[in-house]
Amino acid sequence: MTDDLLPEPDRIEGAPHPRETKVLYGQSKAEADFLEAFQSGRMHSGWLITGPRGVGKATLAWKIATFLLADQGSGLFGDPSLQVDPEHPDARLIQSGAHPRLSVIRRPWDDKTKKLRAEITVDAVRTLKTFFQMSSADGGRRVVIVDAADELNRNAANAILKELEEPPANTVIMLIAHQPSRLLPTIRSRCRELRCSALSPSDLQLALEQSGHTADSVESLAALAAGSAGDAIRLLSHDGLALYAELVRLLDGMPRIDRPAALKLADSCTGRAADVRFGMCLDLIDLFLSRAARAGLMGPPTTQGAPGESRLLGRIAPDDRMARKWAQLQQDLSNRSRHGRAVNLDPAALILDIIFKIEETALGVAAA
Repeated sequence: MTDDLLPEPDRIEGAPHPRETKVLYGQSKAEADFLEAFQSGRMHSGWLITGPRGVGKATLAWKIATFLLADQGSGLFGDPSLQVDPEHPDARLIQSGAHPRLSVIRRPWDDKTKKLRAEITVDAVRTLKTFFQMSSADGGRRVVIVDAADELNRNAANAILKELEEPPANTVIMLIAHQPSRLLPTIRSRCRELRCSALSPSDLQLALEQSGHTADSVESLAALAAGSAGDAIRLLSHDGLALYAELVRLLDGMPRIDRPAALKLADSCTGRAADVRFGMCLDLIDLFLSRAARAGLMGPPTTQGAPGESRLLGRIAPDDRMARKWAQLQQDLSNRSRHGRAVNLDPAALILDIIFKIEETALGVAAA
């Protein structure tokens, strides 16, 4: 497969790639923090861009990269902006994926399995040696984007750390992290953090419109996406709202769960064509348990992810004791799900196992 046909791990299906996104919504604070550092001359060589998944971290990184490589801050009066004329030569090179002073480190393609690797390998990071040698001939600023740093394996993380400890002159390294706590403390300590926040409902709607998406169930979408445009697009692209409603109907029978309905849901997640549905089903179960734990602490949600959800959560999570039980179950099942996917456990078996663990917890509570 040629490089231009390889899937991009940093692209959300149904949305433009972050380098193609025209407007970044909801992250004006992070933009202002970077521009203040740039103007004041306190530019770090390492930047850690953090925040929930799908809120615009990668878009911010690409806009900063374009700004730096186009040298937009030189000789400007007044407040600079990250906006760069799309016809600027450097902007056009970035859009085409051919800028000689920009390197993007992400999960590589595995020719043996014909899939993207699960982690960013040390070999992917080692390509920076060649990049720094070749790009030094231009004499301009160089930019590296690592998307996502959470996916660096141990050796790759140590290799990135070495670059952060001894950064080449005139180089900016940006690490995008959904869960920065998983990174080496030494990596975090050598970067300045730019924090991106969840999008407000109005910014979420604007981001969706920019991506060409509209939603009929705006309330449910906002509740489940939790301010993430990426999650909202995934839900809309793969019928996630209907799947969550099906899950809520199934779990509404707790403490006993309808066995035939559980089997039907599990069977719908099998087969190569159902890979996306399988992953989304696991993610939505995890989300449901998270919302159950939160309901035990704060009361049922005012915004429902599906009809009847608020009533169900109020019934199964009436107090903080139940909040702790659902939170522990979420953690246990998240680990079980991660392991099951890693060893290619049968999707239907994994879904049923998880559902029956939920039922077991509900039965234990009912008997208490």
